[in-house]
Amino acid sequence: MLENIKIMFENFYEQNIADYLLSLHQYPIKLILLIIDITIVVFLAYKVLQLVKETRAWQLLKGIVYLIIATALSGLLQLNILHFILNSVMTYGVIIIIVIFQPELRRALEQLGTSKITKFFGIDKDIATKTKENIYKIAIAATELAKTKTGALIVIERDIEIKDIISTGIYMNSEISPQLLVNIFTPNTPLHDGAVVISDNKIMASACMLPLASDKDIAKELGTRHRAAIGISKESDSIAVVVSEETGKISIAKDGTLIADVKEEALKRILIKNIVTKRMPQNDKKQINLLNRIKDKLNRNNSTNKKEEIKK
Repeated sequence: MLENIKIMFENFYEQNIADYLLSLHQYPIKLILLIIDITIVVFLAYKVLQLVKETRAWQLLKGIVYLIIATALSGLLQLNILHFILNSVMTYGVIIIIVIFQPELRRALEQLGTSKITKFFGIDKDIATKTKENIYKIAIAATELAKTKTGALIVIERDIEIKDIISTGIYMNSEISPQLLVNIFTPNTPLHDGAVVISDNKIMASACMLPLASDKDIAKELGTRHRAAIGISKESDSIAVVVSEETGKISIAKDGTLIADVKEEALKRILIKNIVTKRMPQNDKKQINLLNRIKDKLNRNNSTNKKEEIKK
């Protein structure tokens, strides 16, 4: 089996790598094709390994590598009986691999045949769309918590990083879901006390400690959660969503001010406006302004041409 593998690699080198290198003297442009070819192969190999590493097949793959190494060593050390047994196993290696990796191969082929291929190649939704979806999830979770008067504090990081706040809590780095947020703030659970920090469209940490606002003009009836929400919104540009344990009302802390008694739709609009719309990159704004100027110019030209035609 090892001899067959060796012959296969020699043929591959002669027919592909060696031919590429020889043709470079006549056609230097093929160097670009070679770089593109190798880049694609390395990328696909990385993605396949990444896919396998997330499954039980990773341990089996390491076992196969150890088996190949053991077969090669047994041949070099002239352990004839062991080499014969291992070589016999390697002969049927392809069939064994297909049988062992059948679930993983099936899932990979299913992904290639569906829209999940974009996820396989690391092509995800654009940030704005994903952020909007996560805002809807946060709003749903806040509404559910409000119905049961479960206290909650969710901090959404914007441009100013709050890693020092994240470090005070329990690191999670989890995808955002209404169910997870509701479960975190369920009373008498290990993570319910403190704030959840959302950064880069992920739940980065829970049970985080926030600075409390100490201004005298803050209403005395406000609880610790509301004071913490106002405090973090003053020290950074983060936005905090608070659910009151006493009243079940939702509030938003932004730029040191508190917007009280916010309904679900209003919560979505405020978060989208301040997290998505206002944070549009400057390049995008410039492109939009340029397009608007071009449209205005075309409209003026069209109106001028129409006036000239009417005069004629």
